[in-house]
Amino acid sequence: MQAAPATEPLRRFLQVARGAGLQVSAAEGIDAARAVDLVGFSDRAVLKDSLGLVLAKTPDEKALYDEAFDLYFKRDEFDDTGQDADAAEAPDANPSSSPASGPGGDGMGGQGGQSLGQLLAGDDRAALATAMEQAARDAGIEAIRFFTQKNLYARRILDRMGLRPLERDIEAMRQTGTPEGLGRAQFLENRLEALRDAVRDFVERNLILFARGETEKFREDLLKSARLSNLERRDLDRMRVLVRQMAKKLAARYAKTRRRHLRGVLDTRRTLRRNMGWGGVPFVTVWKQKRIEKPRVMVLCDVSGSVAAMSQFLLMFLYALNEALSDIRSFAFAGSLIEVSDILEKAPVEDAITRIMSLIGYGSSNYGNAFADFQDGWMRFVTNKTTVIILGDARGNRTDPRTEIIGQISQRSKRIIWLNPEYRSAWGIGDSDMYRYAPFCHLVTVCNTLRHLERTISDILKDAA
Repeated sequence: MQAAPATEPLRRFLQVARGAGLQVSAAEGIDAARAVDLVGFSDRAVLKDSLGLVLAKTPDEKALYDEAFDLYFKRDEFDDTGQDADAAEAPDANPSSSPASGPGGDGMGGQGGQSLGQLLAGDDRAALATAMEQAARDAGIEAIRFFTQKNLYARRILDRMGLRPLERDIEAMRQTGTPEGLGRAQFLENRLEALRDAVRDFVERNLILFARGETEKFREDLLKSARLSNLERRDLDRMRVLVRQMAKKLAARYAKTRRRHLRGVLDTRRTLRRNMGWGGVPFVTVWKQKRIEKPRVMVLCDVSGSVAAMSQFLLMFLYALNEALSDIRSFAFAGSLIEVSDILEKAPVEDAITRIMSLIGYGSSNYGNAFADFQDGWMRFVTNKTTVIILGDARGNRTDPRTEIIGQISQRSKRIIWLNPEYRSAWGIGDSDMYRYAPFCHLVTVCNTLRHLERTISDILKDAA
């Protein structure tokens, strides 16, 4: 069956749907075109249900689809509100009796050769709506991206509808000085002001429709690059969504690499033996298997003061990577250290983190005591397959840093990665012990944004693969 050609309204709607967050593949776009070819655009309810079956696959996508559909196909700029009253007050609404009924000048004019003045005087709302949408397409409304462009696009649309010839006509009516001319000029001016309001509403709706995807992408890029300690509370929910998305992407990327490595290389001898019955023709291949273990990770998070927000995001990120990582053991410390793995496993991660912070968070940090607690309770679990991640600013309030313990961890583990939310210029200043710990670490890096965090975890998975 040949695919039905996608109509222009459908193409724009698919663009809007993708911007709203729906994952619409090329095949689904073809199916949507076939559905529109069958049901048409006349029955809005049937069209919505038909496209919804094709494009919305989950409850969340269904909600996004409903919102996008209703907003895209909304047509209420030229409702009846206030129009009848204007018509009743008009001194002479006959379009043929005014200069505005002449040719459309250098504008695009209305439908069927009518000028904008004729459409306004005749109160032809359907034709006005059609002319406005055509003018919007000619003005490139799909390219609108920022709210500061609203007035620009509104003016472009009005110009293409024939605003300038209409303004000249209105001015000519005023120049006559007669009550009839002044009355007609005022009537058209009132209708023109209503048209301006309708165009502004139309542009604003298209800004919401077409700029949503770009705006969300811009906002996500900004949040990923923003220092976590500078985030406002209203951004936290969006950041949690970004954490899950990034973790899912990394896990999928790692899984593909791992499957490819597990397949190994062709085992020629076993393949030949397996295919002796076919004269040695390799109908059945045998591959050498390579066992690849998931990386084991132990995370020590400083949850005191300014680094607490960063620790929360690291814990959220690692637990979203459960499919790619195994044996994740998480520890939180300020003055002392506790394991928080069970808390994170038994409750939603946001609730678990709140509980962890209430147990041990926001106190004064003592890295020496925390490392001593780790040595006494968990050092025996560190092996040469273990990656130890330490997140903290290495400021122990001038207490004993116990660097010898970090030395023991370094000898027993595969590697130590220290993520410091402070800039390098602050390391070693005041009570910072970063340069005392650095010689025992395989990697010491600044990590205070989501991009830093993604890069670090990606490197762990890449090395494990």
